[in-house]
Amino acid sequence: MSAPSLAPPGDNIARAIFLTLVTIGVFGIQDAISKVLVQNHSPFQITMMRYWGFALFSLVLVMRQAPLKKALSSAMPGWQVARGALLIADIWLFALALRTMPLGELQSITLIYPLLVTLFAIPVLGEKVGIFRFAAIGVGFAGAMVIVRPGGLPLDWGVLFSVASSVCYALYIVITRKVGKADSAATSMAYAGVVGLVMSSAVGVFFWEPMGWNELPLIAVMMITTCAGHGLMTLALSMAPASVIQPFNYFSLPWAIFLSAVVFQHLIDPISLIGAVIIVAAGLVVMARERMKRR
Repeated sequence: MSAPSLAPPGDNIARAIFLTLVTIGVFGIQDAISKVLVQNHSPFQITMMRYWGFALFSLVLVMRQAPLKKALSSAMPGWQVARGALLIADIWLFALALRTMPLGELQSITLIYPLLVTLFAIPVLGEKVGIFRFAAIGVGFAGAMVIVRPGGLPLDWGVLFSVASSVCYALYIVITRKVGKADSAATSMAYAGVVGLVMSSAVGVFFWEPMGWNELPLIAVMMITTCAGHGLMTLALSMAPASVIQPFNYFSLPWAIFLSAVVFQHLIDPISLIGAVIIVAAGLVVMARERMKRR
């Protein structure tokens, strides 16, 4: 008689993958709306209003599990605060990049974050990386260079902001792994919500500008998509391991290219598309090797 399987049922995995794809779709719409809004308003103001939605979602979810005071009791408070600061810095930098960069190219470059996670895990988590994964990381960065080649995407502040955004997000993920060994998911979510709410509001109020009535529906949709996206992703992660659904996050690239063409009438050029495919391929290789190593 064989031992019972501990793997999630197949239908749950299928639902998790479907929810992940829907989540990517929701976040892509949010990015498109944010790009429209940052053309006329400070990215810090838009980030502040976007974060109000995330903070509302995270704190409500946390308080359903435990009192907020208890959730904020952490074994690693310094790392938790740093993690929350990195997340809001990531969103700030991404919003700044949205001002000048097309959605497709921006999403392509930010997808280097899984490669950066592998690099940052070496000093922060003490992980060892073999020559195969180092080679895949090098290929991924070469793909980014194809996108910003001479005659390609202009190497301006938007590109630098997008790379810095990826660095912050990668560090956020690595530190999330670190604190996850000592703190509960509720504690991590509470710190992300509180730290981000305080930082985004403390900076955003100095960039506040009145908004037109025609922009308020966009703000409302941006907040709704923030809550919906995080809620759907949380539900997906409850149905399947992160390692199973992580590769499907790369759906964000074709979706961003599609939205860029439909909403902003911008088509990614063929060579930049090749660079984007190289980045995705390198990221998938790194994920596959890490999964094999865990097994």
